[in-house]
Amino acid sequence: MKNPFTLQIEKRSEDIPKWLPLVTSLGAVLVAFIFSGLVLKMIGGQPLRVLGFFFTATFGSWGVFSDTLVKATPLIMVGLACSLAFKMKLWNIGAEGQFYLGAFFASMVVLVPLVPPDSPKVVVLTAMVLMGMIGGALWGFIPGILKAKYNVNEIITTLMLNYVAIYWNNYWIFGKWSDAGFQMTPMFEKTAWLPRLSDYAKQFNALSGITLHLGVVFGLIAAFVIWWIIERSRWGYEIKLIGDNPKAARYAGLNISRNIILVMMISGALAGLAGMAEVSGVVHRLQERISPGYGFSGIIVAWLSKLNPFAVIIVSILFGALIVAGREIQPSGIAFLLQGTILFMVISSDVLLRYKIRLVRYNEEKA
Repeated sequence: MKNPFTLQIEKRSEDIPKWLPLVTSLGAVLVAFIFSGLVLKMIGGQPLRVLGFFFTATFGSWGVFSDTLVKATPLIMVGLACSLAFKMKLWNIGAEGQFYLGAFFASMVVLVPLVPPDSPKVVVLTAMVLMGMIGGALWGFIPGILKAKYNVNEIITTLMLNYVAIYWNNYWIFGKWSDAGFQMTPMFEKTAWLPRLSDYAKQFNALSGITLHLGVVFGLIAAFVIWWIIERSRWGYEIKLIGDNPKAARYAGLNISRNIILVMMISGALAGLAGMAEVSGVVHRLQERISPGYGFSGIIVAWLSKLNPFAVIIVSILFGALIVAGREIQPSGIAFLLQGTILFMVISSDVLLRYKIRLVRYNEEKA
């Protein structure tokens, strides 16, 4: 018997329901886990056992959860960096390079040094925060001004600048700043270390082994600031207007070139702050592979959170868990499989935000 129904895809003419972006994101994650489980089963693995181990290794105790939050911290700031740029339809693919430049500029405070070696901790850390943001902002300014003044495609410039930043760091790490010829600098003095909760274990035994550092506070503050800019400020309205309808924005008298440069610089500054937090809060030195791909994972975080600053925090914790679990789960590629699958599903799910699917009878279709 012939099926009397057919699926029809129509472009949405009405406003998107407020619940739909959240549902599509959650659905994308769920489908990604199911698909990865099927792949794991095909190669002889045990999906349910791996999933159980995944949650135990990342959320099973305060110690491992703090490790998850440590990995989530740079993702929060990089995710916010990408979200802000994407709001204005600026495709900043250079957060990885901005992260590296932020780490480099922050390290300059200690390695040049830019402040006296005997400076108080608060002075050193403040200088590192400022320099980290300046380094990232500089790496955002270059593609920003090229886009604003000469309409150079920012995808190409930001992507290429990633490699420039990485090799610039390597030049110094393998050269003048190398620690006895190794691909890392000497360890920073403790005045350049962001405070960790474990530092207070003598006063509070429960904090022993808790590696969470002050950088997570930077991320939470940044999330609130970006939310306020986008949702409560006049400049945020301008950002969204330029992204949604640049012709209307130009007609309204908005300075699009200036906004492109500013948004790219602030986006870069946030990624640079993430780099500073990593060298100061985690590794306490500048080294060759300081990022396991935070800049690229931040793109997935931004899309999965639908550019919502507070959702970026939640999604970053999920991806922080994937990074931590990737060190424990075998085969080790499962974590990367999940990341790639989630990105594919998120991009695919965006179709549901632009189009709606209807089940239509043949006679209704003819009518």
